[in-house]
Amino acid sequence: MRLFETTKKFPREDMYSLTDQVRRSSRSVCANLAEAWRKRRYELAFVSKLSDAETEAAETQVWIEFAVKCGYLERRRGADLYKNYEAILVTIVGMITHPETWILRPRSR
Repeated sequence: MRLFETTKKFPREDMYSLTDQVRRSSRSVCANLAEAWRKRRYELAFVSKLSDAETEAAETQVWIEFAVKCGYLERRRGADLYKNYEAILVTIVGMITHPETWILRPRSR
C-alpha cells in the first residue's frame, strides 16, 4: 500500500505505463502469496505460486529503479521501498527452499 500511495504522486502522463506497471506487479505479489497459501496441500502448486510471487516482487524492484531514474521518486524513498521488496524476496525464497515447513499434511485418522 505504501507503494500504491507513492505512485499517486507520479506524473499523469505516466499513468498508463510506469504507474500502472508498478501497481500491477506489487499487487500481484500479494495475490500470488494468497494463492500459494491456499495451495499448501500440494507442494508443487504451492512452490509454483511462490515462484510467481518472487518474479513479481523482482519486477516491482525494477519499476522502483525506473521511478527513481525518471525523477518520480526520491532516491531515499526508492531505496526504502526496494529494501522492503528485498526482505519480501528473502522470505519468499526461504519458503520455496523449504516448502515442507509450510505444507499442510493430511491428518491421520
